Amino acid sequence: MSNEVAILGVGMHPWGKWGRSFVEYGVKAAKDALLDASIEWKDVQFVAGGDTIRNGYPGYVAGATFAQALGWQGAQVASSYGACASGSQAIATARAQILAGLCDVALVVGADTTPKGFFAPTGGGDRSKDPDWLRFRLVGATNPVYFGLWARRRMELFGATEEDFAKVKVKNSHHGAQNPNARYPKTFSMEEVLASPMVSDPLRLLQICATSDGGAALVLTSMEYARKHATDFVTIPAVSNVTPKYPNTLIEMPNFSTDSGAGVQMPDVPFRPSIAKHAYEQAGVGPEDMDLAEVYDLSSALELDWYEIIGLCKEGEAEKLIRDGDTSIGGRIPVNTSGGLGAFGEAIPAQAIAQVCELAWQLRGQAQGRQVEAAQLGITANYGLFGHGSSVIVKR
Repeated sequence: MSNEVAILGVGMHPWGKWGRSFVEYGVKAAKDALLDASIEWKDVQFVAGGDTIRNGYPGYVAGATFAQALGWQGAQVASSYGACASGSQAIATARAQILAGLCDVALVVGADTTPKGFFAPTGGGDRSKDPDWLRFRLVGATNPVYFGLWARRRMELFGATEEDFAKVKVKNSHHGAQNPNARYPKTFSMEEVLASPMVSDPLRLLQICATSDGGAALVLTSMEYARKHATDFVTIPAVSNVTPKYPNTLIEMPNFSTDSGAGVQMPDVPFRPSIAKHAYEQAGVGPEDMDLAEVYDLSSALELDWYEIIGLCKEGEAEKLIRDGDTSIGGRIPVNTSGGLGAFGEAIPAQAIAQVCELAWQLRGQAQGRQVEAAQLGITANYGLFGHGSSVIVKR
């Protein structure tokens, strides 16, 4: 039995700070995806929504919220929350419905309206058992603190430099400048990046992603439906949503402690590398087969970690890839051709879906101004709080 589902339509609401309801962004993205798929809303049998926790009751039931906004028509719904992996969980839910034969046409939607500044735990009160609340209130560790610590780790272990991190930002800004949906369609020079204010040593303002409003959507169908209704489409042969195995000896947000590895056998594959490995195994491919990747660049330094995590190079070799231009468009394995989160910012439930939108546009040859020539296979990588690893492979 094939694990593939078809992507018939993709849609996006541009990222920015628009000051409107997240529902508007999701509906716009959904309508664009439906139009792209040449199907009507009434034909959708299942809606998978990526939840946002900052928009009250409607945000917690995103599947039904988007279905109502588009006009009740009886579709089944589901809502998913896995922090930054919410969108990929919604994709996995829709894909499972299709592969189980429970529906032929599914709409996946994620959208967000974000606060000013950095993300913080929602709600109030003393929550002494909540590690996310504790790291803000007790330790004072905002997300950029984590980004800075991971960057320092990379410098100590592998000799990364501030210039290496700046090169990632410069590369992604050149890609994002060609993306009409990016919040920051602007190129930055090395000098501009390194002159921007220090936020969390060694990371500067232009090396840390913003919080953004935005939306993204996909129309997924069974292969049989796609063959009857379309002549040219791309597919999803794999979706990975894995959690760590005990013991996990690397710190993952929001925790500030790790499992003890004393006297306990380590997993064969650590958590982060297992995210892409599971996707590769599902699809029957490997990192050497990839033509491009969209990875989770919360900071420009973190992008370097992902090169190694998804197998584009060995551990400690990521700096060579960025220095040699391998991950730029025209290089051996372009990464973040969309511009990444550096060009978009975070709209949490939408970003994993947006990564798949970019791969679909690339594989269809529709990424004008940033096209990877003859792209056939691409992979996404994403990570949500509390061990929500996610990866999606898209195939021509």
